[in-house]
Amino acid sequence: MAKIKAFKGVRPIPEKAIQVASRPYDVMNTAEARDEAKGNQYSFLNVVKPEISFPDGHDPYAEEIYQKGKENYQKMVDEGVLIQDQKDCLYLYRITAETHSQVGYVACAAIDDYFNNVIKKHELTRPDKEADRKKHVRVGMMNAEPVFFAYPNQKALDEIADKIVSQTPEYNFVAEDGVQHEFWVIEDETIITQIIQEFEKLPATYVADGHHRTAAAALVGKDLKEENPNHTGDEEYNYFLAVHFPDNQLQIIDYNRVVKDLNGLAPVDFVDKLKTKFVVEKKGREIFKPTELHTFGMYLGGNWYSLKAKPGTFDDADPIGVLDVTILSEQILKPVLGIFNLRTDKRIEFVGGGRGLGELEKRVDSGEMKVAFALFPVSMKQLIDIADSGKIMPPKVTWFEPKLRSGLVTHLLS
Repeated sequence: MAKIKAFKGVRPIPEKAIQVASRPYDVMNTAEARDEAKGNQYSFLNVVKPEISFPDGHDPYAEEIYQKGKENYQKMVDEGVLIQDQKDCLYLYRITAETHSQVGYVACAAIDDYFNNVIKKHELTRPDKEADRKKHVRVGMMNAEPVFFAYPNQKALDEIADKIVSQTPEYNFVAEDGVQHEFWVIEDETIITQIIQEFEKLPATYVADGHHRTAAAALVGKDLKEENPNHTGDEEYNYFLAVHFPDNQLQIIDYNRVVKDLNGLAPVDFVDKLKTKFVVEKKGREIFKPTELHTFGMYLGGNWYSLKAKPGTFDDADPIGVLDVTILSEQILKPVLGIFNLRTDKRIEFVGGGRGLGELEKRVDSGEMKVAFALFPVSMKQLIDIADSGKIMPPKVTWFEPKLRSGLVTHLLS
């Protein structure tokens, strides 16, 4: 069964919510985050990406970076911008982007569920990013950003949520990207108990977005448990912050790849090698966006190409073999480009579909990258099938939109 817990959240006073709330730490680089937070001392980017407080070129993993994030957070507490609820609460969070809306329960998840696989994973994490987030949690002694979970939709939880959203939210604002964010505080102990009991009926929850934050929070909790000779199991470090959305409300968009070189090949020879496994069609300057499984877009040398995987290059009967990220890895990245470990190889980077395929052109045209691949997105069913099977996707396969805003609530570990 899935275990969740109410907690005393630390969150902005209502009139400062829109000023505090920021995009997550991992959807932008340092320069973009610095520009976004410019002139806003209360932007939560000062907490989750504290390197923006330092000059360009400063080591983003230096000890003073993490300490600065903690200082920036404490400053907002000291100035009364962030306050802590006086009793354990759950929260409800609705995000609306154009015609799409999703409503999630904000609660603490149990680290034991992570280690016992009640919280199911579908991706491997990258060691450098995991270490970075672990240090951020440990120095700050808090979960500054929630992870994004999915759960099998339940009628009872939908009905409770419907009643809550009929009331006036604590926060209600439209961010600069046009996405609306609404947030309710659930204080009623009877309702909290009902929600917790409904979650206990679930066999599992699923990490949708935030594998690095999930792993970091669980590992920090484990360390603190081992360091505490008086550990009881009730300490806050046994739990971490998550927003739980019903799976039928979520949408996944593409998560694309850019590669720095062609592994010594000339472009024409590279394309010729691809023709053994793919039907290759040159599309010219117009962006080519895949519209079906097993078809890829490729941007190389100022031109777009369509790559359609030939029969025998994938296994539709296998939950991993059917994935386009698997086809790309097994038929192009490994044998042609010599990229064998997506977790550690510095020659490959990942670009979320929220940036659009124009971002792929930009990265290649600048000379920073040599080739880009656009993928058709995986489905929620594929994600859950893989997680339930105990198998693991390669890193950076799913990109969920719309994104959570950071800073609306944080969870202290002590």
